[in-house]
Amino acid sequence: MESIREIYRIGFGPSSSHTMGPRKAAEIFKQRFPDAPRYRATLHGSLAATGKGHLTDRAIFDVFSTEKTELLWKPEEILPKHPNALTLEALDETGEVVGNWRVYSVGGGKIIDDDHDPEEDSVYPLSTMEDILDWTQKNGRSFWEYVEEIEGASIYDHLAEVWEVMKQAIANGLEAEGVLPGPLNLRRKASSYFVKAKNYTGTLKEKTLIFAYALAVGEENAAGGRIVTAPTCGSCGTMPAVLKRMYDSFDFSDQKIHRALATAGLIGNLVKTNASISGAKVGCQGEIGTACAMATAAATQLLGGTPQQIEYAAEMGIEHHLGLTCDPIMGLVQVPCIERNAFAAERALNTATFALLSDGQHLVSFDKIVKTMKQTGHDLPSIYKETSEGGLAYFYKKKYGG
Repeated sequence: MESIREIYRIGFGPSSSHTMGPRKAAEIFKQRFPDAPRYRATLHGSLAATGKGHLTDRAIFDVFSTEKTELLWKPEEILPKHPNALTLEALDETGEVVGNWRVYSVGGGKIIDDDHDPEEDSVYPLSTMEDILDWTQKNGRSFWEYVEEIEGASIYDHLAEVWEVMKQAIANGLEAEGVLPGPLNLRRKASSYFVKAKNYTGTLKEKTLIFAYALAVGEENAAGGRIVTAPTCGSCGTMPAVLKRMYDSFDFSDQKIHRALATAGLIGNLVKTNASISGAKVGCQGEIGTACAMATAAATQLLGGTPQQIEYAAEMGIEHHLGLTCDPIMGLVQVPCIERNAFAAERALNTATFALLSDGQHLVSFDKIVKTMKQTGHDLPSIYKETSEGGLAYFYKKKYGG
C-alpha cells in the first residue's frame, strides 16, 4: 500500500484521471523526447469517451502544443489493464515513430504503464482494515499514529499544505460567481448559499454552510482551479467541507485537522489498494463513496471516536453509496458531480454521529464492504462508468441533443 501522498495530490481540475493524469504523462514523455518534431496522442476507452468534457485535450496540448500534436479519440478501444488508457508517440520529420509509451490513468492523478509493479509503490506493510485495527488494539494507538509510524513526522508537512490548499479552494469558490466553463452554462451556487447561511441559525445554518463549502470546492474544480484530490478531483469537495465545518464549529487546532487528514488518507488508501477510486473502473461509488468514507472517518476521530467507531463510520460511508453510477452530463465534472459532493459531506457528518452513538460493533466490516464495492463496480455496465453513455448523460443528450 502506497503513501497517502498519492491520495492527496495538489493540482488543477477538473478531473484527476482525465486531466491531471494525462498532463503528467505528457510531461514525462516530453522529457524523454524533448526535441521531437511532432507528437501523437491516442486516447482509449473512457479517457476518450469523456475526454473533451474533462479537458483532456487541453491538458495534452498545454504540454506538447496544438501545432505539434495529433490527437486521436478511440472510445471503442477499452484496454484490459484499465479503461483510462493513453498512447503517446514521438514522430520524426517523416512521420515515423521514434518513441512510444502506453500509459494508464488509474484515478486520483496516478499513472502507471505496462511495466508497473504495484509492489514498488508499497510503503505500508499492512493493507487491510482488519490488520490495521489489530495493530491499534495491540498498541493502544489510533489510525493517524499508524500513518505517522510508517511515513514519519514529515508527512505532516504535506498534510499541512493539503489543508491550506483545501481552505483556499473554499475561499476562492465562495468568492467566485457567474457561469462555469462548458456548454451547460451552469451557474455557480456556492456564493449565494454562503450568503443565505448568514440569515439562518442553528442546524439550518450549519447545514447550509457545509453545502456552500462543498459546492465551492466542486465549482472551483469544474472551473480548472487548484484543488486537492480527496481522493479524486470529482470528489474533492467532500473532505474540505467536513473539515472546515469541524474546524470552525469546534475550534480544532490545525494539528488535529492534520491528524484527521492522516486517518482519512489511510481509509482512502485501503479502498484504492483493495478496490478502486476510479469512476472509469467502478463508477462514482469509488469516488464519492470513498470521499464520504474518508470524511466521516476524519469527523469521527475529531469527535473522539475509537478506532472501532471510525472503522464503522468509514464502512457506512461506502455502504450507502454502493452502486452509484458515474454518468456526467456531456462529460463535464459538473452535473451530477458537484452536488454529490455537498450531499456526501452532509451524509458524512450524519454517519459520524450514527457511529459515535454505537459501541463500534456491526455486522459488515470495512474490508467486506470494499470487496463488495469492487465486485459491484465490476458488474456495472460500462455505460455507467465515466463514459457519459448512460443514466443522466443519456437522457439529457436524448432530450436536448447535447
